[in-house]
Amino acid sequence: MSDYSGDSAGLGEVNVAPAVIEYIEKRNCDFRICTSCGGPILLPTRVKPPKKSDVLLKAGTHTIYISIHQARFLTDIRIDMIPFFEDEDPVRNERG
Repeated sequence: MSDYSGDSAGLGEVNVAPAVIEYIEKRNCDFRICTSCGGPILLPTRVKPPKKSDVLLKAGTHTIYISIHQARFLTDIRIDMIPFFEDEDPVRNERG
């Protein structure tokens, strides 16, 4: 999606958990951090498409698009940001 003008400008240091990178690589698609009533969530771009105002962050060989509304507050991207209905890995549920 090279036509996106968003970049990492304005994004502080964000740590992406290794489990999140593994999850993204396993699903072989880009993801987006967006706002929900419970806080930031991580969804595939097929579910929540990126916006031109998103900030871009590389995660492995894929991109995490971060809502500009979340970018200023985000310091960590954790596996618990993935909603339960997106989880296909029962091992993750056992880990917590």
